[in-house]
Amino acid sequence: MPHADSSYFGAGNGSKSEVYTQVLEQARGLVYDQRNWLTNHFSHRQQVSNFSNVASLLWHAYAALPAPSSSVNWAGFYIRQDKFPVLGAPSTASEEGSNKKPVLLLGPFQGRPACQEIRFGRGVCGTAAEKRETVVVPDVLNFPGHIACDASSRSEIVVPILSKGETVAIIDIDCAEPDGFDDEDKKYLEELAALLAECCDW
Repeated sequence: MPHADSSYFGAGNGSKSEVYTQVLEQARGLVYDQRNWLTNHFSHRQQVSNFSNVASLLWHAYAALPAPSSSVNWAGFYIRQDKFPVLGAPSTASEEGSNKKPVLLLGPFQGRPACQEIRFGRGVCGTAAEKRETVVVPDVLNFPGHIACDASSRSEIVVPILSKGETVAIIDIDCAEPDGFDDEDKKYLEELAALLAECCDW
């Protein structure tokens, strides 16, 4: 099957669970035997991006669902800075100073331009990364310290991707409507996070 066909989710005919199940099935196929989340650690010749394909799957999946899911206006990833091996950029406190926390850098996404750096503990993304647990925000206007990369976002879900108990990246989904995410979103996105943790070399 052509890769592009994996993003066809119908026109609002499937339930949320059916669409998420398709996302997981297609993601497994796309990332199978592709161990690199972005770039081969040892060669620039192999430009493989599991996260780019999954961001596209999520974007098209939400567009195929009824509101509020169809109002998702950003879907993508932030990756811990030290997981960009080609950059050789520091991330950990020991490299930057004892008073510094790790930094998340913008990864593959679908939507409008976004904040490029988010430190652990800041905003919804940094909070989920630091706590190593999913954060669901029904209304971002009521979340202390929310980072407004896009003023049209009203709700958000952030799911950490954990490897050996540590946050290596996060899935970040924004919605232009309040209460855009529920327990069903949380369940399936956590399954997706586990898949990416398992199928990528960190």
